[in-house]
This record gives sequence, C-alpha cells and structure tokens, in this order.
Amino acid sequence: MIIYRHTAINVYDGFDDSKLSSDWSTERMESSSYEFQSAIVRKGRSAIKITLRTGDIPEAQTAKDKATERDELQEDMSLYAVEGSSYEYRFSMFLPDSFPITKTRLVIAQWKQFCSHCACTDYSPILALRYVSGKLFITIQTNQAVKRDTIYQQQEEIRGRWLDFRFQVRFSKQKEGEVIAFLNDKEIVNYHGITSYPDDCLWLSTKNKYYFKMGLYRDKMPEPIWIYIDEYQKKEIEISK
Repeated sequence: MIIYRHTAINVYDGFDDSKLSSDWSTERMESSSYEFQSAIVRKGRSAIKITLRTGDIPEAQTAKDKATERDELQEDMSLYAVEGSSYEYRFSMFLPDSFPITKTRLVIAQWKQFCSHCACTDYSPILALRYVSGKLFITIQTNQAVKRDTIYQQQEEIRGRWLDFRFQVRFSKQKEGEVIAFLNDKEIVNYHGITSYPDDCLWLSTKNKYYFKMGLYRDKMPEPIWIYIDEYQKKEIEISK
C-alpha cells in the first residue's frame, strides 16, 4: 500500500546552477538536450536552454496520433498537485526570432493527470500551452471523447521577447475546478469548471494527482528547435471556492 504524506509546496528555480535541481525529473528528455547559458536570461546569472532534435524521446505513430518527440522538464513526484488543492505556477519563456512558424503540433507547457494503473496515462493534457502556426493558445480537455476547448488565443508576435506566465490552478472532477492565467501580468484566462478526467478505475479517487511539464513536445519533424526557460516557481495557495 502506498501512503502519500502531503506537505505545503513552495519551490523556486532560477536555473542559476550548473546542474538541474532535484525538483526536476529528466526521464522525458535527452541528457544532451539542455544547457545552462547566460546569453539570454530573464533574471539572475543564467537560464536553461532546451533544444529538441529529431528522434529525441520518440513515440511511434498510432491509429489515433502522429509520431511524436520531446524534451521536457517534468516536476518531481514529490511536487505533484493534489485534487482539490490550489497551486500557483510561474515561469518565463523565450522563443528566439528564428523559431519556425509551422502547422506542426507543439506544446511548450502542460499539466497531465497522474495514472498509476489507469488508461488516462495516454490521455491528452488537461491544460496545455501551445504554439502552432504563429499563434499562442491555451487548451483544456477533461474527456477523451470530447474535443479540447481553446480558452485563450492570440496572434500577436511573441518571438524574441520574454513571456512571463502565471497560472493559478485547482484540479477537480467537480465544477469547483479553476484556472486563472496571466501573461506579463495581464489576466488572459478565468476558467471555472471541471479540471480533471473522470476517475475511471477509482484508484485514490478522492486524491487524484497531477503533474507539470515544460519544454518542447511536438509531432515529429526534421528541423531542430529550441526554447529558453527561467524563473520557475510553484507554491500552494488559497483561492476562493
């Protein structure tokens, strides 16, 4: 029997060290895909640069999905969000001027439901930050049988400048779920409703867990791409119900 002991979460990473913090898992990225550099920095001495090359952490094409590849920082299991609690995530991202504009699916940050024994391991992310065809948008999906909803979209050029994101999130199978998002201190999402997939196997049904990843996840393509990330913070908060 697995027993989870919950403690309040408050972590920060400015990516100023020469190695990754223990707050991160690298199981979803190649060891050669990231570097600490000081040429493009949001704050402090350095930021992390993630480069996705063809064939990195591949997943084969299926009847329902195209072949994919990724290099993503995934939070350590000790930091997974718990259903019904509220969390604030902050992180800054920089896409270079040369970043390609294509129709290829690209996810740069996502929140997924943790499933140890259930089918939802392969489900689409509940919440995702995407960049496709030069558009930045945010999607939410809580049922695999229903198309995901776009809850924010903008066509303004975002390359060549830092984007400061802040997300306040409460995951719930009920309508008390919440997503409030800010971009450069401007509110862009105020969503209230279901923010979890159904608990199909009734495993830890009252305390489902959810994890965060950021970096580069795309349909397979030959061209390498890279992104800079800095000033990450996650903390447990209180938001009104």
